[in-house]
Amino acid sequence: MDSTRVDKWLWAVRVYPTRSASTDACHGGHVRVNDRPAKPSTTVRAGDRVTATTRAHERVLEIVVIIDKRVGAPVAATCLIDHSPPPEPVDRVPAPFVRDRATGRPTKRDRRQLDRFRSNG
Repeated sequence: MDSTRVDKWLWAVRVYPTRSASTDACHGGHVRVNDRPAKPSTTVRAGDRVTATTRAHERVLEIVVIIDKRVGAPVAATCLIDHSPPPEPVDRVPAPFVRDRATGRPTKRDRRQLDRFRSNG
């Protein structure tokens, strides 16, 4: 096999969890083949560069082996070369006032602490 559909290939190498998710990504403009927007039926060959945006980040993949059947993760990793930039570090500051969701309505003391936190921040 020398070519296949881009939505099939993205699903087969486990970029998207389902074939319909890869098709929807193509329709939504989240997939590019060789820097051109791709329809789900766009054919890809070995050596093509596919850029796919997932929830986590943008992935830049070079096709090494054409497959159209879903395979295990170790085999799928050999079918592509990942040129993706490293993910950006997430700097999150933990909230000093955190309540458990199942504790019910805040007490008067809890509300005062929250008001103090909001007025000082």
